[in-house]
Amino acid sequence: MSSPTSVTHTPRSVDSDRRKVIVVGAGFAGLTATRELENAGHDVTVFEARDRIGGRAWTNSLLGGHQLEMGATWVHWMQPFVWTEITRYDQKIYPSPDIDHAYWVSEGTVHSGTEHDLDVALSAIQEKIFEGSRDFFPFPHEPLKVLEDPNTPDELRERFLAADRGSVLDCLRNGEFTQEQIDLADSYWSAGYQGSTATASPLMAKHWASLSDHRSSLMDEQTLRFKLVDGMRGLYEALAADIRSTIALNTAVTRVEHGPTTSSVTLSDGTVVTADAVVVTVPIGALKNITFSPPLGAEQQTLIRDGSNSTGFKIWIKVAGHHSVIAGAPGEHPISLLRSEYFLEDEDATILVGFGSDHTAIDLDDMTSAQKALDVWNTGMQVLDCGGHDWAADEWSGQTWATLRSGQFTQGWKSFHGNETRLRFAGADIARGWNGVVVDGAIETGITTARTLIADLKKVEPSSGG
Repeated sequence: MSSPTSVTHTPRSVDSDRRKVIVVGAGFAGLTATRELENAGHDVTVFEARDRIGGRAWTNSLLGGHQLEMGATWVHWMQPFVWTEITRYDQKIYPSPDIDHAYWVSEGTVHSGTEHDLDVALSAIQEKIFEGSRDFFPFPHEPLKVLEDPNTPDELRERFLAADRGSVLDCLRNGEFTQEQIDLADSYWSAGYQGSTATASPLMAKHWASLSDHRSSLMDEQTLRFKLVDGMRGLYEALAADIRSTIALNTAVTRVEHGPTTSSVTLSDGTVVTADAVVVTVPIGALKNITFSPPLGAEQQTLIRDGSNSTGFKIWIKVAGHHSVIAGAPGEHPISLLRSEYFLEDEDATILVGFGSDHTAIDLDDMTSAQKALDVWNTGMQVLDCGGHDWAADEWSGQTWATLRSGQFTQGWKSFHGNETRLRFAGADIARGWNGVVVDGAIETGITTARTLIADLKKVEPSSGG
């Protein structure tokens, strides 16, 4: 009888495996990627153009000292990546308030009811908009599965491609729905897409549905219901505290050179820093600020040139008195979606949050502009203060969350997943799961991009002997 074969594994040398990696951007994607790369033994430096970490997540003092979210706000336990970090760093959540009164505008008429009335009115509309979501997204975190699977029936593949064309509201213009219903849908999705519904890919709404068990109520709960007790700041600062690497603030990257084994970045002061790899986590709307050599691929350049569907804004408004409201208005109005978020009993005031499709339609810091926007609903609310951050005009973001134009779901963003050179991309805008809209997608790509790069950087493999 032959004796068993023994295999001896030589321990990997940490020093021989150590590589230098540059991460561009200190938002959730950049911080997560940095932590992963550090834990694998690599030497990481982070360059951040802003004077703070967090990216498009930013807890700031506003409207008389209240801690408010300028960008990303809501989280949920069904968002797997952000919930892991919430658990890891012992963060707590609490709900946005229940609402007493709902208002929606159609053809100049203000309709009113309860929040339940609004939910019922929306449910039939959303069911039509979500049509096909179960067929198109059997695996929601693999959104292009039906295109990539050779066993997908041709009929399904053609329907999937067709659903990336036209507008998200086209399916409602068949005579089955009233103008009031269409306007209600326009209100909801003008805020959701952060841009014109006329150019919004229908597939994005269907994908959101698949991530929410194809239920509009769950989608609303995931994207508009639960906030962090210590704000987004509590989470991104906890994550940053786990990082030992240098995070250089106020340090913009203007150029990235990348090859099969090395890369380098040029900083705004002309300094060139070389590395074994570069991970760029810059939003799609700000990638135009960086020159890439060799140039990015045609699909990537097209997406950067055209931008996403995101041209909108988020505004915080303080009004006099107690107002428990949710309100909607079609995209031609400055604010498409408005809801009460904080009741300030000691000030006899309410803080509302609003979203609109066109950041040029309102002055976020001008009370007169905000008052004009609120007067659409004829509720008598009086503006005391307002504010926000214009992400679309911000050179380091160029957009709020990245939503997809017609045709962009099936091309463009996925091209940033390539690994042909030592240049890699991460960020919520190119996530496979919650693409663009929530922090979950940023963390997802920070992890997956870093882990793929870690595998590629391994040069010393275990040896075996007999």
